[in-house]
Amino acid sequence: MRSLDALIIGAGFAGLYAIHLLRDRQGLDVVALEAASGVGGTWYWNRYPGARCDSESWSYCFQFDDDLVRAWQWSERYPRQPEILRYLNHVADRFDLRRSIRLDTRVTAARFDEAASRWLVTTEAGERYAARFLITAVGCLSAANIPDIPGLEHFGGTWVHTGNWPEAGVDFTGKRVGLIGTGSTGIQAAPVIAAEAAHLTVFQRTPNYSVPAQNHPLDETFRNRIKEAWPSLKARMRSNTNGHPYVPADRGTFEVSDEQRRAIYEQAWNAGGLSFRASFRDMMVDRAANDEASAFIREKIRGIVKDPATAAALTAFDHPFATKRPPIDTEYFETFNRDNVRLVDIRATPITRIVAEGVETRAGVVPLDIIVFATGFDAMTGPLLRIDIAGRGGTRLKDAWAEGPRTHLGLGVPGFPNLFTITGPGSPSVLTNMPVAIEQHVDWIAGCIAWLRAEGLARIEATPDAADTWGAHVAEVANATLYPTAASSWYLGANVPGKPRVFMPYLGGLGRYRAVCDTVAAEGYRGFTVAP
Repeated sequence: MRSLDALIIGAGFAGLYAIHLLRDRQGLDVVALEAASGVGGTWYWNRYPGARCDSESWSYCFQFDDDLVRAWQWSERYPRQPEILRYLNHVADRFDLRRSIRLDTRVTAARFDEAASRWLVTTEAGERYAARFLITAVGCLSAANIPDIPGLEHFGGTWVHTGNWPEAGVDFTGKRVGLIGTGSTGIQAAPVIAAEAAHLTVFQRTPNYSVPAQNHPLDETFRNRIKEAWPSLKARMRSNTNGHPYVPADRGTFEVSDEQRRAIYEQAWNAGGLSFRASFRDMMVDRAANDEASAFIREKIRGIVKDPATAAALTAFDHPFATKRPPIDTEYFETFNRDNVRLVDIRATPITRIVAEGVETRAGVVPLDIIVFATGFDAMTGPLLRIDIAGRGGTRLKDAWAEGPRTHLGLGVPGFPNLFTITGPGSPSVLTNMPVAIEQHVDWIAGCIAWLRAEGLARIEATPDAADTWGAHVAEVANATLYPTAASSWYLGANVPGKPRVFMPYLGGLGRYRAVCDTVAAEGYRGFTVAP
């Protein structure tokens, strides 16, 4: 058994930065265990056709080193998966992180040894580690959710999930393809698959709003302008609501005329990207304001999709705009104008089972050679609960969270000493530009560990009262918005049968959250108990 100061689970954005801070800045003995055969986390596995980031490339990066920012040249506004993976490999090499990473090593269990104040960690291969601190950098969207559709084992073709794509890729040439799911990944994948396949059938349960990405190459003039403005841009991303380089407009939807409102929507649509949500300050808190934006997007979609019945199915929304993860797309709706693409509304004609020939709905069998599940993830809690984690008294995390996740700040869990959850439930995480949120969490964790060592303390643990108070605050903030009204949202865990319905991310804003975390640390880690 190898003994460590800290063990990190995962080698994506969070794991790489945690190695750098704890090993290189504090001199700790650190190892990161990674299930994949390479670094990159989510961006190692998400190789599906059309996979892109939905944050601006030059903002979707590490910010802790200005030289790194200046050295890397992004090619597009929204980079494809291979470019992001190259970037993360570049970071691993630039900071010599690989020597502290064990690839092809899946963690299966972790148990807290109370007598020794150590986490005992076991891998799938039977390797064992003991570590004073256990840091989970498993990501929020890394546990693929494969729906339990009867008969999948009898399918005569090939099936794949977008979140666990084969490294060799999938050849769709001349194939009849079924795409199940129209969330962000399905919206990205559909146009690319349709261009290659003989025929594509998109199975839609919940229609999704989407705004065009308006992706384009970045030129040298733009890159230089960003580098010159970098100090102010970085400060903005670290202090604003969502970690993105834009600031929501300080105007109400109904404070302008109908003509002005329409012009603002048009400008945001043509600019593309997630900033459409920032057109008006009340879009996510006032239903009437959201209805205006929703009606505009619905009109745009109907203007793109030529077949009225298909357009009607694509716009039969059951939730306000952006209360589910708001995708951005490249010619998604245009895809349904192709002769080789068909939309199946599975609310009207549900899937009954999968048979050898394809997917059977109440209307009959859709013959298929390949099924692509774009059904998302067991988000936020799934990656943690798929590891058998046991804290004080042998209490398992899956039991502690049986009624929903319970954390203090999304960083610590009552009953689980010296366990830190990077971008855990109860933190802004998936509602932000993720690298910015990740850096804030890892900075806080590293600071906490440095403080414990300086004070000669062995343990730190979130208190139940602090977790309950924080959980109530997370719910209160969410309920002041429209977000919880989207009954089918994975923010609520609604995409996984049997999962508790709890709004998991913190909606108070990254800047506000950062201030809370800083205050907790400044006050001697209020809400946590410590022990020598």
